Amino acid sequence: MTSSAQEVLALYGGPKAVQTDPGDMFDWPIVTEEDEQAIMDVLRKRAMSGTEITELFEQEFAQWQRTQYALGFSSGTAAIQAAMYGCGVGVGDEIICQSLTYWASCLQVYSLGGTVVFAEVDPDNLCIDPADLENRISSRTKAIVVVHYLGHPADMDPIMEIAGAHGIKVIEDVSHAQGALYKGRLVGTIGDVAAMSLMSGKSLAIGEAGILATDNLEIYERALTLGHYERYDERIQTEALKASAGLPSGGYKYRMHQMSSAMGRVQLRHYDERCAEIQKAMNYFWDLLEGVPGVKAHRPAKDSKSTMGGWYAAHGLYRPEELGGLSVTKFCQAVSAEGCGISPGANKPLHLHAVFNETDVYGDGKPTRIAHSDRDVRQPRGTLPVTEAMPARCYSIPWFKHYRPQVIEEYAAAFRKVAENHERLLADDPGDPEDMGGWHFFRHR
Repeated sequence: MTSSAQEVLALYGGPKAVQTDPGDMFDWPIVTEEDEQAIMDVLRKRAMSGTEITELFEQEFAQWQRTQYALGFSSGTAAIQAAMYGCGVGVGDEIICQSLTYWASCLQVYSLGGTVVFAEVDPDNLCIDPADLENRISSRTKAIVVVHYLGHPADMDPIMEIAGAHGIKVIEDVSHAQGALYKGRLVGTIGDVAAMSLMSGKSLAIGEAGILATDNLEIYERALTLGHYERYDERIQTEALKASAGLPSGGYKYRMHQMSSAMGRVQLRHYDERCAEIQKAMNYFWDLLEGVPGVKAHRPAKDSKSTMGGWYAAHGLYRPEELGGLSVTKFCQAVSAEGCGISPGANKPLHLHAVFNETDVYGDGKPTRIAHSDRDVRQPRGTLPVTEAMPARCYSIPWFKHYRPQVIEEYAAAFRKVAENHERLLADDPGDPEDMGGWHFFRHR
C-alpha cells in the first residue's frame, strides 16, 4: 500500500480512498438454500415450538464447543440469566462484570434479587482487568461474568486463579467471541459455564436465540429448571431439583424457536470455515496498518495462540496522543468521508446509566441496584476512570466477511491516509462529546 502523506483528504474535496464496490463483503449471516430448506422443513412440519430439532442442535453445539452439555434459549439474555441462576446467584448476592459492555451481560441479575459490581477493563484488550478483581470482591460475591468483549479473549488464567482462591464461579459471556481461542483453548470452556447470544448480528448467527454450555451437571440442570418447563421432568438427576419438577422454577418460557435451531445446525457446519476466512481478512487489514500512528489493532499478539474468533463488532484502539490530540470523533468523520463508514466509541459505560443508580424497577422503595444489599455498591462518574476513558479511545472498523485483498487494501488506505494527514484536521476539530457510543447494538458492518 503506497504512502498517503500529503494527499488531500476526501473531507476537504480530495478523492476517496475507497473506490471499489464491496459487493457482499459485509453481508452477514451467509444464508444459502441449505439454511432455507432447514427452516422450511420446520415450517412445513409446523414444528416451530417443539424441542426435537433444538436438542439435536444442542448436541452438535456441545460437541463443537467441547463441553458435555448445551442448552438452547430464546435469547442470549435468557441464557446469561440462566447461567447466573445455575451458579446459585440469588437475593443479596453480587456478581462482578465490566461496565464497558452490552447491558445483557449483567442487568438480568436484578430479576434474581442480586446486584452487580463493576470492575475496570484492560485498556489494550477492553476486557475485565484481572488486576482490579480483588478490589471488587466481597463476602457477597457469587460469580464473575467475564465478557470476551468485541471478540477479544479475556485474560482467563489470572481470572480463574482469583476466582478459585475465593470460591467464586466464573461465567463466560461469549456473545462476541464464538470460536475465539485463549492460549489455544476455546473460550467458553475455561470458566464454570458459558452463555451467549446467537442473534442475527453475531458471528455465529442463527436468528433470535442464545445458548448455554458447561461441563457441570448441576449448573446445567439448574439453568434448565428456570425456564424449560417441558424438560423439567424425570430426566433431572440433581436431587435437590427433583421435588419441583413439572413447572419452571423461574416462571419463564425460554425455549429456542426451532426455526433458529434448524438454521443453527446449518450455520454451525460451516462456521469454522467462514470464521477462518474472516480471520484471514481481518488480520490482513491490521497487518496493512502496522506502524500507522494513532491506530492500534485490537487483537491478541500473534505468538499468543489466542484468536478473535469471528471478529464480531470489530473495533480498533485509538491513540490521540500520536496524532496531536486529534479527537476520535474527527478522526472517524474523516475516515468515513474516505468511503469507509465508521463511528467513534463503543458501548457506553453501564455504571453511569440511571438504571444502575436511580431506577426502582420492582417498587422496593429504593434503587434496585441496592435494594437487597447491605452496602451501597453504586459507582458514580470518576470511580472507573479507565473504563470511562475508553469510548474516546476506540472506534469501529469494517467487518470483512471475505478475504478480498484489493477491497481490504482500499479500506485500510482510508485509515492510513487520514492518520498521515491528520494535521489538517486539527484546525477545525471540535473535540469529543462527553457521552460517546451507545447503550444498544453496534453497527454490524
